[in-house]
Amino acid sequence: MGDALSASVLGRSERTRVEYGNGIIGRLGEFATGLGAKHALVVTDPGIVAVGHVDRAEASLRAAGLDVSRFADVHENPSESDVSACRAAAADLDIDVLIGLGGGSSIDVAKGCAFLRAGGGRMADYRGHGLAKGELLPLIAVPTTAGTGSEMQSYALITHDETHEKLACGDPQAAARIAVLDPELTLTQPRRITAVTGLDTLAHAVESAVTKKRNATSDACADEAFELVAANFPHVLEAPNDLEARGAMLRASACAGLAIEHSMLGAAHSMANPLTAHFDVTHGCAVGCALPTVVRYNAERGEVATRYVALRPIDELVTVLRHCVRAAGVASELGHVDRAAIPTLAREAAEQWTAQFNPRQVGPDDFASLYGAMLDECEELAS
Repeated sequence: MGDALSASVLGRSERTRVEYGNGIIGRLGEFATGLGAKHALVVTDPGIVAVGHVDRAEASLRAAGLDVSRFADVHENPSESDVSACRAAAADLDIDVLIGLGGGSSIDVAKGCAFLRAGGGRMADYRGHGLAKGELLPLIAVPTTAGTGSEMQSYALITHDETHEKLACGDPQAAARIAVLDPELTLTQPRRITAVTGLDTLAHAVESAVTKKRNATSDACADEAFELVAANFPHVLEAPNDLEARGAMLRASACAGLAIEHSMLGAAHSMANPLTAHFDVTHGCAVGCALPTVVRYNAERGEVATRYVALRPIDELVTVLRHCVRAAGVASELGHVDRAAIPTLAREAAEQWTAQFNPRQVGPDDFASLYGAMLDECEELAS
């Protein structure tokens, strides 16, 4: 699918304006001043600082006349403590715009900072939707990975400090005012990051295509995202400097993120979170590896199979998913998962908020079977 169709799909967002193009990070200051901003807080992580993206962003902001402050201590799978630290760093600053620069972790911490700056407390207080207190600072999201799609969503996904449970904290105000999609920023991704974030995008597209909440908007976004990933993901792993493929994956991530905003997710994501909590399996790896098994399970219901067929005939769809997992080279990472833990994993998967949106009912016994089948498949794909 071409740029024109992606632009058409992304134009469906009611809250987030999309700016796309190679080198468009150079216009960040223009975008910020267009929101009336005078003092920006850049929320990022040390890796993004090291590759120079933060310097480019801050140079553009300063050239436009903004004061600039920085919080660069975001961790992968950010916790409530990350958000609280960001809020504390900004406590005495007269900031009026947040710049989330990096992967979904940085963008989510920036969203979380907006929640706490406006309403205080901790992120657990905002679990759910529509619980923001006061007026949130505007956010400009600048993704440097093609994965979470957080730049198009009104939710921040933050880990509870004590239970390690994922907290989905959403509010219409938390959506980015502007998403800046610059393919050049994704060129610095290590292969592994490209792999796991690409699988995350794939899972977002396929799961949002069939949930109980799906609608015409999510269908269009999910379909476009899937086609872009299917056409470009294995290639970008082999040709990481192909800027056109990088751009396609970045658009896919944004389309899939917008699909989630309108549709939600399903059982593969429910399976992923316990794997991350108990065995430290990277989220993209876990959700990507779960996807073929979940698709087969859901497709046993005829009406769900019909929707999958809009992407590909079922057997072909599963083949595409398996090919993507094999190309990513991550299936072996589930080799250390102890099968004796399956009952615990299954019970926790059934309690995940995404399970309720899966198009086919799925309980602890179903999840136990799915985990077993997934681990069998991973052994095959890793061989």
